[in-house]
Amino acid sequence: MSKKLLLKNDHIPNINQLAVYRQHGGYAVLENTLKNSNPENVLEEVKKSGLRGRGGAGFPTGLKWSFLARPEGVSRYLVCNADESEPGTFKDRYLMERIPHLLIEGMILSSFALGAKTSYIYIRGEYFYVARILEVAIAEAYAAGLLGKNIMGSGFDHDCYVQVGAGAYICGEETALLESLEGKRGNPRIKPPFPAVAGLYGCPTVVNNVETIAAVVPILELGGDEYAKIGIGKSTGTKLISASGHINKPGVYEIELGLPVEEFIYSEQYCGGIRGGRKLKAVVAGGSSVPILPTELILKTANGEPRLMSYESLGDGGFASGTMLGSGGFIVMDEDTSIVKNLYTFARFYHHESCGQCSPCREGTGWMEKIIHKILDGHGTMQDIDLLWDIQSKIEGKTICPLGEAAAWPVAAAIRHFRSEFESYVQNPENIKDIKHYYRLQN
Repeated sequence: MSKKLLLKNDHIPNINQLAVYRQHGGYAVLENTLKNSNPENVLEEVKKSGLRGRGGAGFPTGLKWSFLARPEGVSRYLVCNADESEPGTFKDRYLMERIPHLLIEGMILSSFALGAKTSYIYIRGEYFYVARILEVAIAEAYAAGLLGKNIMGSGFDHDCYVQVGAGAYICGEETALLESLEGKRGNPRIKPPFPAVAGLYGCPTVVNNVETIAAVVPILELGGDEYAKIGIGKSTGTKLISASGHINKPGVYEIELGLPVEEFIYSEQYCGGIRGGRKLKAVVAGGSSVPILPTELILKTANGEPRLMSYESLGDGGFASGTMLGSGGFIVMDEDTSIVKNLYTFARFYHHESCGQCSPCREGTGWMEKIIHKILDGHGTMQDIDLLWDIQSKIEGKTICPLGEAAAWPVAAAIRHFRSEFESYVQNPENIKDIKHYYRLQN
């Protein structure tokens, strides 16, 4: 049985309420930390834990915190990225819905370590009802003296606010998020300067994902060294996975990093196998922006070793034969799935969500969508497949933010691993069925 740290109490009725959360140990870590520790020790424990950002990039959290500039007399901020805009990802929503006080406790602890007296939870517009849940929980925390002035008599002051965005994918990128939080159009900023030096309102700022901040609570409860013993190698601790697609048991699962991918897909404890007894065809392991892998590469590495749910194992072989853990949006596709149709859905999304600031992304995403549409409509040529490959290569690495890569990588991986499927659409247009109906539904 996998060890649960974040979701150990998610089954308890009314755990979203402060009284119930406290009955089950809630805010005990905060109280102990404020009474018996200091910001430097909290930072050191997070470093020792090996916690990596759970939003997608996987950057070491303690190291990121250590970059925060601390000029005298200048405010510092903690911003929680609750935008969760990556298609296939819904674990942060579940965490905020079920256990909002875990996030709030993590926000206070993280802010204590960073010396931030103000923090913001930036949540996507489609999560409006979740924002209301957070606001109720924050009000409870204020009423109980867990937020505001002199928290628990420690002398530490902290205010936390919820800001609802307008539902733009680009605002999942930290600098676009900060622009939006400041009331401006959510366009990514050129870096440097990085947010740790000049972030929100030009002040030193740390931006972390919901799951990352919530994980600070069990880290301080267990101690950094003990937390680091969970998982495998540099992939320490547990990870929330949003499992969806053609599986028997879709949902949010907390796994110990290092779990074999095959066990995650087929075990009754997790996904419960492929729906309808069909065969596995492919998996998008970390949200729509990461490369898709066919069955033979998602279950085993190119060296024949079992593929594990970890940053290193999923990335083994680079993009030639590997992928990324990303945000943990685990999308499973069975043998009847059209990879090209699936890619079209992704391409439409990234074209729609491009902010238009960078011409390779602005022009390239629309171009790729049109070519895939042409292939699916029965008018594609072999040259179109090569053109798709060429366009994606001219987007990757040539934009201010990673949305360019997010749009390019799915195209590259689909052609790399499923080129024959593209060729089949080109060579046998007479076999394309119900495609006009498909487009009517999409448009």
